[in-house]
Amino acid sequence: MTGVDLLRAGDRGWMVDLAPDKIASVVASARRQTWSCLVQDIVPAARSVLFRAHSSADMGPLATRIRHLIDTADAECAVPADRDPVIVPVRYDGEDLAGVARTLDCSVDEVIEAHAGAEHRVGFFGFAPGFAYIDGLPESLKLPRRTSPRPRVERGLVAIAGTQTVVYPGGTPGGWHLIGSTSEILWDPESEQPSRLAVGDRVVFRAVAR
Repeated sequence: MTGVDLLRAGDRGWMVDLAPDKIASVVASARRQTWSCLVQDIVPAARSVLFRAHSSADMGPLATRIRHLIDTADAECAVPADRDPVIVPVRYDGEDLAGVARTLDCSVDEVIEAHAGAEHRVGFFGFAPGFAYIDGLPESLKLPRRTSPRPRVERGLVAIAGTQTVVYPGGTPGGWHLIGSTSEILWDPESEQPSRLAVGDRVVFRAVAR
């Protein structure tokens, strides 16, 4: 029997706290289960996953299946083997790039090399539609968010804070450090599948000429 605690979230929700490196595998595994028909929605966050059932009558069976899933989910199977990394070409021309380098006591080229050379994966979505929190920023680039957020950040701007990167979906406030931009469209609300990214996806940031 698993030692993981399930927390009741309303009449149809189970919340479970998880280590960040296990969230992607749990979400991916849950969506492949035959019992996923019991679940209306699965909502990953930084350190938790919410399972929302279609009916309160399903809560007991769902709890049993979630506990078993958490015990058996394999981090190596978080992303289907046939799913390619998402390549994001980045012009490292961000408004904050020089300031980031100064704060970290390194060169702009070293910032670019560290960011483009790291292993990045989508951790979860939140804050706004299409806002993917992408894990894997090297410790050498770790910075707190800006003290003064911008009131609006346009689509395609690449920014860092903490141990994460975000590619802004557009039209949101933003307190992250802008280091670059991309013309790649990762969030299109008019598309049948609005997001090109999914939890667990590997993301490769590739430096391109300005």
